[in-house]
Amino acid sequence: MMSKNMLFIVAVFIISADTMAQTAKRSFKPVDLLHIPTLEDPQLSPDGKWIAYSLSEVDSAKDNRVSHLWMQSYDGKQSIELTQGSDPASSPKWTPDGKYLSYLSERDSKNGGQVWLMDRRGGEGRKLTDIKGSLEDYVWSPDSKKLALIIKDPENKGKPEPKTPRPIKIDRYHFKQDVDGYLQHLHSHLYIYDIATKKLDTLTKGDMDDSSPVWSPDGKTIAFVSNHTVDPDRNENSDIFTIEAKSGAEANQLTTFTGRDSSPLWSPDGKHIAYLRSTSDADYFIYQHEVLCLMDADGKNNKLLTEQLDRPVSNHVWSKDSKNIAYLVSDDRIRYIAQYNLLLHKSTVINKSAQSSFENIVAHSPGNWIVKMTNPHLPHELVAIENGKIRRLTFHQDKWLNKVKLAYVKGFQSFSSDGTLVSGILYTPDSVVNKKLPFILYIHGGPTDQDEFEFDAIRQVLASAGYAVAAVNYRGSTGRGIEFTKAIYADWGNKEVKDLLGAVDELVKMGIADPQRLGIGGWSYGGILTDYTIATDTRFKAAASGAGSALQLSIYGSDQWVVQYDNELGPPWKNAEKYIKLSYPFFHADKIKTPTLFMSGLKDFNVPTGGGEQMYQALISLGIPTELVLYPGQNHGISVPSYQVDRVQRYIGWFDKYLGPPTL
Repeated sequence: MMSKNMLFIVAVFIISADTMAQTAKRSFKPVDLLHIPTLEDPQLSPDGKWIAYSLSEVDSAKDNRVSHLWMQSYDGKQSIELTQGSDPASSPKWTPDGKYLSYLSERDSKNGGQVWLMDRRGGEGRKLTDIKGSLEDYVWSPDSKKLALIIKDPENKGKPEPKTPRPIKIDRYHFKQDVDGYLQHLHSHLYIYDIATKKLDTLTKGDMDDSSPVWSPDGKTIAFVSNHTVDPDRNENSDIFTIEAKSGAEANQLTTFTGRDSSPLWSPDGKHIAYLRSTSDADYFIYQHEVLCLMDADGKNNKLLTEQLDRPVSNHVWSKDSKNIAYLVSDDRIRYIAQYNLLLHKSTVINKSAQSSFENIVAHSPGNWIVKMTNPHLPHELVAIENGKIRRLTFHQDKWLNKVKLAYVKGFQSFSSDGTLVSGILYTPDSVVNKKLPFILYIHGGPTDQDEFEFDAIRQVLASAGYAVAAVNYRGSTGRGIEFTKAIYADWGNKEVKDLLGAVDELVKMGIADPQRLGIGGWSYGGILTDYTIATDTRFKAAASGAGSALQLSIYGSDQWVVQYDNELGPPWKNAEKYIKLSYPFFHADKIKTPTLFMSGLKDFNVPTGGGEQMYQALISLGIPTELVLYPGQNHGISVPSYQVDRVQRYIGWFDKYLGPPTL
């Protein structure tokens, strides 16, 4: 239970943000997406007085985001920008002795990002490493003399690329991945880098990938995560290993669960390792939760600490006295902070707000934590949580928020046709809705994700353009228990569509959504569900399907999800009827009457462009109004700022055309 004081603090935090939004001068426009800074990687200095983090902002001239380092004092009195200019800096980490701040930068490097070092008192940074291959992670040893590195094997064995690129040879089961592209036998391994001698020692080798390195407090051992099964491509297993921090050492496997063990963290006293474990021991199981676990440092006495919670947990962190483990819980439309006490063997809530969500917990001192916090009217900022009470630390969002009016946001619930209770979030231009509004159901991806009470730029823009906009956590979403998430296993586009239509029915019944002006859209699984829904119900007058697919019979081997297909659906040559059933939007395209805008990134290997192209071709062949918009060079997530703005502008233009321009 939260105290009255804590409830008051949370309420003030939310109300102040809401008041700021309501008194702003103009509506939130697509171009305002360019003004939103993104705060990442908060890191506390060893003395507890400063938090370093990266802040990325849009460089409109170069049409990209540039990240720089900032430092915020814990007392809230000082905020200092540490790096500037056109060279990005990211992934800050304090040296354990507190003398330096390291970071990653591609400045003066022909081999990608390298570790740089900056005196915390000021001055220019200096390049520390010059490593071939992709540097994916780095961690300081407790004595500040070494780095544990995760390095991916370099292309072409580190030699210059030939003038004419060589043919790509593929011989892997899992052979493509979004962003990475076509997968060859390039793997990520663990290395030790000596600061004084600049010597790089190899710790792990083989046809496998290693990740998540963490040092033991005595600096003798490193824990890491890897998949040492016969063919790691064919399953989602991962286990936790330890290895002595010296060349030639042998890895010691601590966990043997056939599912996924991940994210090891040593307790500060070195006695335990906390980690996350999946709820499923299957070869592949996307519909799963992560459970907080604890074991002795030698791998014995494994305990599942949050198994009875029936909610996914993440982002665990030890208190500095090794007595508590704080973690995030994904609950119905929020993420809250809880902690497990090792002495009492139970969990308690640190902070749980009705309309806020948290990320990136950092332990400060007993009872005090630092986190990123967001709510519907505030993108992420850093806050301190001191004995359950919130104190805001950073104010990067205020500059642009003071100029705009944001939409009004509230939660709602609805019942599906089979009686299932579903939770959603409603965005409207104003708090009082005295007339029926043109409506857009904007669907989240995943499907194992959830819409939360956080800042959602796309839905904010659509609502600010005059639409009522709904987010709905259909079955398959997280936050409502494992059975709710597993409900759509091998049965796509059925229960989810019932849940989406039930939410639309409820909002029409409430007099908010105009039944004659209904729109629908989404990205990724949201795009897939858009296709399923318009093939099921013809009442939607406009749709925008992004990065989706409908002819599921054709996707085997075309994307990165082969392990899921083999384990959830079986191979198509054995289960053709199931694939055809799940392909009903394409095979029933003649039932679709909704004008639909299809969109995709041309380098998307997650849900490739072909999925949208097939549906576009079907609808244009049938004479249904349709367009196909392809973004050059983009993966599954659209990253170029001008494309992000363009996408939302096209949404508004499409819905305005077919739903009628809203009257604000």
